[in-house]
Amino acid sequence: MPEFQHLMLFIAAGVLLNLTPGPDVLYIVSNSLRSGVRAGVVGGLGVTAGCFVHVFAAALGVSALLATSAFAFTVLKWAGAAYLLWIGVKLLLARAPTQAANLHALAQQQPASLRAVFLGGFWTNVLNPKVAIFFLAFVPQFIAPETDNKALAFILLGTLFNVNSIPVNSGWALAAGWMARRESVQRGMHWLDRVAGLMFIGFGVRLALSDNPSR
Repeated sequence: MPEFQHLMLFIAAGVLLNLTPGPDVLYIVSNSLRSGVRAGVVGGLGVTAGCFVHVFAAALGVSALLATSAFAFTVLKWAGAAYLLWIGVKLLLARAPTQAANLHALAQQQPASLRAVFLGGFWTNVLNPKVAIFFLAFVPQFIAPETDNKALAFILLGTLFNVNSIPVNSGWALAAGWMARRESVQRGMHWLDRVAGLMFIGFGVRLALSDNPSR
């Protein structure tokens, strides 16, 4: 494990990175706006679970394969892009309620399945090869060269990063849930769906056009 000051730097950097808006944050916020704070928090937990997949994959060397194999990176990249595009199109095609009462119900209703929300956050993260490359590039900087078991140190630091992301993701969900209680937001919920849909499509296109960051 790194020294105390390096550990604090690792934690601070992780919090700032988790605060940065991206597909994960957008997924949490959109679910919280449409289905309540509970759905946003569950979506955030799904995102965190997806991060654990990348942490263990990196520790086992799978992320190194993604970093060096153009084919492996491309396959995962297109799968991730297709998934983000699917979410975006689904939001764009969502039907708009016409009555104020229905708008309020839409903002407060729980999703048909929180399991689906969790899995959505999980796959949003797992299918993004850039997350795998990120962990492979970021975490080793905080592992001392003399560390005997570097894989274990990687898993411990990755776990710390993910655990620290939970309150940040929950904060995004709470903020979006607070916004959803405002009448002006409820009335514009269907336009928020359209904006979120376009942003997801933008993230998908950006991922599809991206190159392997290790090259």
